[in-house]
Amino acid sequence: MVRANGAVSLRELARVVQTSEVTVRRDVRALESEGLLDRRHGGAVLPGGFSREPGYPQKTHLAAAEKSAIADLAAGLVEEGDAVVVGAGTTTQELARRLARVPGLTVVTNSLLVAQALAHANRVEVVMTGGTLRGSNYALVGSGAEQSLAGLRVSKAFVSGSGLTAERGLSTTNMLSASVDRALVQSAAEVIVLADHTKLGSDTMFQTVPTEAITRLVTDEQSATHDPTARELDALADCGVQISLAPLGPPAEASPHGGPPHPVQAHQAPPGAGPAVLRRQAPPGSPLPGQRRPGVHGGLMRPLATGRP
Repeated sequence: MVRANGAVSLRELARVVQTSEVTVRRDVRALESEGLLDRRHGGAVLPGGFSREPGYPQKTHLAAAEKSAIADLAAGLVEEGDAVVVGAGTTTQELARRLARVPGLTVVTNSLLVAQALAHANRVEVVMTGGTLRGSNYALVGSGAEQSLAGLRVSKAFVSGSGLTAERGLSTTNMLSASVDRALVQSAAEVIVLADHTKLGSDTMFQTVPTEAITRLVTDEQSATHDPTARELDALADCGVQISLAPLGPPAEASPHGGPPHPVQAHQAPPGAGPAVLRRQAPPGSPLPGQRRPGVHGGLMRPLATGRP
């Protein structure tokens, strides 16, 4: 599976071979000792993962449920009439499919896949960068793409990558993609990173967004249930990054007035499950979903909104 896809999550491996993640983790450790793969937090990649990037067909099957949940939650951060930039990637492609329902939106992108997802959206204006097509991820890169972003100013940037650590921030395996992503985020007042749990704790070759420039991380709830990724979340939160956890269960019931889903009562995570994950109704004036409260170390809130109805 790793040879076919370039990377695979422990959760997917356990599902395919019908065993526990504990067993899979032990076997992955044994395969790593033989030099057949490299372990990553929540998964495994082919050796040399600092520079190797899976192709688009492989990426679409990796952590698909997690990417969908992340996209649902991230779409709720976009308001009617916003102007945003959306970078290339399979997670941002999922986000674009949901943004097609936001009226009055302007989306600037270097991704053919994002543009295609929005091509028939009513009242959504799509602005594409120039540049040279990079076939492995259907993205426009190079000086043409970067120059077309000069002087641009938008409210939010949504970007993904190959790895994310508190020490180095967001990174990718390709130099040209990294340069365009840096130009994208420089145009935005807020930088929102979309990364599933398999990318947390992974560090790849080219830095795209340093940790101090990231406003918010939207990730899946599995990131808070495993010690290595939970510690990475804590470290990111300590650096001032707001953390939003997307639930992987069925979407919450929307309110009859078309607003966000009904709130869920406070729930404390079980011992040993990583940092506390809270589900609660936020009082007026409280931080946005996933935002660290001042003075709370490693406190995370699980957002309840799953996107627009």
